[in-house]
Order: sequence, then structure tokens, then C-alpha cells
Amino acid sequence: METSEKAVIKDNTQSTYINCKTDHTETFINKLQTHIELIAALSSGVLIFLAWVMDTLSMPTFSVSLYILAFLIGGFAKAKEGIEETIKNRELNVEMLMVFAAIGSASIGYWWEGAVLIFIFSLSGALETYTMNRSNREISSLMDLQPEEAILLVGDSEKTVHISELQIGDTILIKPGDRIPIDGEVLKGQTSIDQATITGESIPVSKDIGDEVFAGTVNLRGAILVKMTKHSEDTLFQKIIRLVQSAQSEKSPSQLFIEKYEGTYVKIVLITVLIMMFAPHYLFNWSWTETFYRAMILLVVASPCALVASIMPATLSAISNGAKKGILFKGGVHLEKLSEVKAIAFDKTGTLTRGKPTVTKVLVRDGLFHEDVITAAASLESHSSHPLAQAIVSYAKSTYKCTLSQPDSLEDVAGWGVQGMYNNQMWKIGKADFVGSELAEQFHGGIANQLADEGNTVVFIADSNGIAAIIALKDAVREESIKAIQSLKALGIQTIMLTGDGEQTAKAIAEECQVNHYIAECLPEAKVEHLKQLKSKYNNVAMVGDGINDAPALATANVGVAMGEGTDVALETADVVLMKNDLSKIAETIKLSQKMNRIVKHNIIFSIAVISLLILSNFLQVVNLPLGVIGHEGSTILVILNGLRLLKA
Repeated sequence: METSEKAVIKDNTQSTYINCKTDHTETFINKLQTHIELIAALSSGVLIFLAWVMDTLSMPTFSVSLYILAFLIGGFAKAKEGIEETIKNRELNVEMLMVFAAIGSASIGYWWEGAVLIFIFSLSGALETYTMNRSNREISSLMDLQPEEAILLVGDSEKTVHISELQIGDTILIKPGDRIPIDGEVLKGQTSIDQATITGESIPVSKDIGDEVFAGTVNLRGAILVKMTKHSEDTLFQKIIRLVQSAQSEKSPSQLFIEKYEGTYVKIVLITVLIMMFAPHYLFNWSWTETFYRAMILLVVASPCALVASIMPATLSAISNGAKKGILFKGGVHLEKLSEVKAIAFDKTGTLTRGKPTVTKVLVRDGLFHEDVITAAASLESHSSHPLAQAIVSYAKSTYKCTLSQPDSLEDVAGWGVQGMYNNQMWKIGKADFVGSELAEQFHGGIANQLADEGNTVVFIADSNGIAAIIALKDAVREESIKAIQSLKALGIQTIMLTGDGEQTAKAIAEECQVNHYIAECLPEAKVEHLKQLKSKYNNVAMVGDGINDAPALATANVGVAMGEGTDVALETADVVLMKNDLSKIAETIKLSQKMNRIVKHNIIFSIAVISLLILSNFLQVVNLPLGVIGHEGSTILVILNGLRLLKA
């Protein structure tokens, strides 16, 4: 028996060793594939150095062979890309210009210059790939957070299945410590969920029966049963991943402009080079060698490599930077537009405020006990799904730990409130007109008007003897809202609050948030019209919202910004998503956009200046091919490195 156990242990150890070895091998291969362009570029550099050594030792045969190897290894990726793009678009591109320049240099005996051109060009390509990989890493890290398997309950048995096999309505078991594989609703059990991957909140959120849970979040405490409510590809987590992917593929207007004229520019350069190969010989009496040499230099220095690389690395770096901070852009175009925004309209409920009213004050009639009145009101309101009713119930449970009873009768009077029998007494809960406007205005010296002026919604409670109590509720302003508004004002941006609340409540909350302007009694269908008016006044306007009713306004604005906890429709319509629901990130986003546009402008001006200077120097015969190669490719690397600064912005 002992021998058998030892054999099993030995087999398991050997198996573990083999698995670890396989994992290390796969990791090494993956890293090799990720950095293959950089490895090829550096290998090309080593071969060029060896060829130069052979040159100094007067061994031309070996040096030429090494130069050819450097051409093939360093230039393969870019040549392949250039040929494929040329065939696909039926138009020449920058990559083909570089190939022609390198071959032209070699054809007149300038092997070292041609090889260095290939080396630096491949190195700049490797840097661009590095930028893209850094951006892709954000997606990879997100995708790793969603489990691919789930424990499906079938009757009394458990079955581990791939999430693609699950159907809406399936019951899933989530054990403590497991990541939740799907979006769903808690059927059984209580727990705490770490939702940092979705909302950015570091504090775990308690979940009970009926609460919603999201894929990619972590179940910290208890085992729960969850009913699947969305297909795996429709989860909020997958929507986030698609947002990041679309951001990488969508190009900014500046990038599209350069790419639009790239083919035309390449044709002009090639035609000019062809003219340059003959015209100076007859016009300026240059020798044929000098003429062809200057034509090759022109082919190198006139290539717009630096100009093409001025935008995309900077844009991808900025998008990657934003993703790390919980700001998701659906494309470079929206990031570029943000710097031009002059005004921002905010939806009130759920954006500037938390969207969940809380009880701020309770006043009862003399002779009554707070707890008795609140218990009666909560027992009646517990059957309503209205946010104000739920806030009263929550207040009763948390403040008095009371047990709610079933009312003897209950009637929901739409638009007014509720009424019913409780403990053999008729109660009414709702608006002033519902319980008696005169009595409501006189209660406690007319304090209801004062509470309304402070931004509260006042709910009146009446029994058979008159007004029993009033409850003041307020949708609390987010702590970060005031800070966010102040930051935007410091940037010279106008802030406007849109709300369906009445004038008094809107004014009070606008003053608390410190917005420049507010629009009260703004119905959902009127938001679009107000956005159009704001656009005509400020030209470039952003809209921040979270609900279904905000979607048309988000689409109308120049840039739509959605809160990460918002509805699916708002997330899909918006151009930018704040995953952590932190409004202070808006000012950061605008600063990031402004910095990106500054860097892009600097890159473009620098690139054009270098190209112009090198072309002029070539015509004046003061620049040779080595300096042309270094000046041209050096400027390309500099603009890419300048763009990469946005990774740390």
C-alpha cells in the first residue's frame, strides 16, 4: 500500500513538473511572439554592426552578405505590411517608399545607409506595435477576469459547464471566493460582492435576494444561487470589453485626414524622385552619380513616416491611460473632440445626485411617537416600488429596526399617494393636495415650504385626526459632484443641470452643486431640444447621463458621457463611459484630450519642419545619405516617443 502511494505521489510530482515546464514554454513563446518585431529590429542592428566591422577589415563579400541579411530580417515585417496594404488598397504607401529607398541606396553601393534605414524604420515600427500591445493589454487583463465556466444546478445535482452553454433563467451556484461568470439576480443566500472591476468601488457591496450581480465581480462571503438574466455576450462586462476594442479600431479625424492623402503624397514623391534622377543632370550639370544619389536621398527624406506616426501612438497611449483610470473611450475621434467642449449638460438624477432619495427630516404631530407613525407609513409603503416609498421603508428598518405588518386594506392612488387601513385606522400618505392642502401648509408653522426650498421632496402622512407627520426626502448630491463642477469651471467650461424637478427643488440642488445654469421641469423629450439650443450657443457641448431617458440627449451632444452604473441604452449610446461613476474624471479626461491634441500638433509641426529642412538641404547638396537616414528616421522615433508620454500623463 505504501509503495503504491509513493508511486502515485511520484507520478503527480512528475505530472506537475511537466505541466509547469509546459506553462513556462508557452509563456516564453507568447513573449517571443509579442516582441518579434523588436527582436528582428535589434537582430538587424547587430548584423549591421558586424557588416561594418567586416568593411573595416576589407572583407566586402562577407559585409555585403551580412547587409543583405540585415535587410531581410529587419525589413521583412514592414515590407510584408506595405505589399499587403498596396494590394488591398491598390495604392502605394510609406512602407513601400522605405523599401524602394533602401533598395535604391544598396543599388548605388550605399549598403550601410540602406541597412541603417531599414533598421531604424523597423525599430520605429516595433515602437508602434509596443503602443498597440500596451493598449491591447487593457483588454487582455479585462478578459482574464471573466470565468469561462459556471456551476449549473440541474435539479439537485451540480454540473460544470462553459458559459456559452447557459441559457437565460438557468440557476448558477456561486461559491465564496469565486468570480461571478454571468449577469443575474440572487435567488437564494446573502453575501458581499467586490464590484471594483465594474464600478471601481473599493468597498464590497452587500447582496440579498432579488439584488443584481455582474459578471467579473467577486463573491467574497457566502454561497449564493443566481438566476441568469442575460446571455454571456450581453453582460455589462462584455460591453465594457467591446467598448475598449472599438476604441482601438476607430481613428481620430486627424489620423483619417493624413491617411486619406498618404497615397497621393507617396505618388508625388515617386514622380519627383523620377524627375530628380534626370533633371539636375541637364539643368545643373550634375554628374549621373550625383544625380542618382540625390534622388535616393530625396526618396528617403521626403517619406512622411514621422507625419504618419504623429497621431496613432499618441491616441492609443491616451486611450490606454484613460482605461487604467476607469475612463473608456469608444474611439480617438471622441477623445479628440473633448478638448473643444465649451459647455457640459448634466442630468440630475443618478448623475449629479445618487438617484436614491434618503430621509432627511421627520416631524410628527404632538402626542404621537415617531416610531409608531413611521412604522404605519412604512407598512403601507412597503407594497409600493416607488423610490420615495422604498426610501421610507429603508429608513424605518434602519432607524427603528421595526417589524412591518400587513395593512388591512391598501389602495394606490396613481399620481397622488397611497391610502389604507392599518391598526383599525385610515391612513393617507402622499402629496399635500391628497391629504388636504390647507392642513398641510399649516402643519408645524408651514415648515413644508421651507423644506421644499432646501431641495427636499415632502411627503405628508395623515390619519383620521389630520396631518400626523411630514417626511422630507432628498436625492443626495454625490460628494464628487461639487469638486467636479469646480474643476470644470477652472477650465473655463460652462455647466448646466437638466432636471424634471420643480423650480424650487432644481434651484436648491443647482446651488448645492454650484452649476452655472439649470433647466427645471425638463421632460425627457425636451432634453434633446435643450441640447440643440446649447449647441447653437456654445458650438461644442457634452452631455452626461445615466438613464434610458438620457440616451437621445447623449446622441445629440457632440460628446456623450455615460455613468458606468447607468442603463445599457445609455452605455451603448454614449461616446465615453465613466466606469467608476466619478464625475471628477471628466475634468481629467478633458485635460488628457487637450494634452493629446497638443502633442499631436507638436508632432505634426516637427515632422513637417524636419522633412522640409532635409529636402531643402538635399537640393543645396549639404546633406548626405547617412545624415538623411538619421534625420528622417530619428524624427520618426522622436514623435513616437513623444506620443508614448501620454501613457504616464
